[in-house]
Amino acid sequence: MAETLFRQWFIEEAKEDWEEKPLDEIADYLNGLACQKFPFENDVNRLPVLKIKELRNGFTENSDWVTSKVLEQYIVKNGDVIFSWSGSLLVKIWNGKNCVLNQHLFKVTSEKYPKWFYYFWTKHHLQKFISIAESKATTMGHIKRGDLHVVMVLVPSKEETEEMGIIMDPIVEKLIKNTKQICTLEQLRDTLLPKLMSGVVRMKI
Repeated sequence: MAETLFRQWFIEEAKEDWEEKPLDEIADYLNGLACQKFPFENDVNRLPVLKIKELRNGFTENSDWVTSKVLEQYIVKNGDVIFSWSGSLLVKIWNGKNCVLNQHLFKVTSEKYPKWFYYFWTKHHLQKFISIAESKATTMGHIKRGDLHVVMVLVPSKEETEEMGIIMDPIVEKLIKNTKQICTLEQLRDTLLPKLMSGVVRMKI
């Protein structure tokens, strides 16, 4: 629903007087850390590392861990917008536990524009970024930070953006809540299913 509304507003019915800006001027794209340089010292002060694999499939027993004593801006929390710019390019609202942002991932934030605005504009240009990455003569395609400055977005007035937000903000919040619930249910399934299959836990029918 949100993607349909976004397309209607900004592609099909865009106004001529809306300002045009580069993508990297509506949001900050923070690249992650070289996490191998931040080993954890104990099991208390540590966090899992968010890499491309974890962004796609969540954490496993093989995921890496680093110290939690990194700058706050590199800690990813539920609801943050993450953009994988190397290898498998994708844009996702993170639905997992707190973790540390690895290199090859952007954490996307903005002090001026709402989350729905920079999330859907980044997603809108994703296919363009994928084409750029595929054209690279390397084993792992990627985009450069400069590519964020080439693609453009349309910026309505502050009043129009706020009116759109009345509709979009609840949809995005619902998306975040739904994905969090899905993650909780998946964890519950993964915990209970082996016990049900082995007979450790039984259910009355």
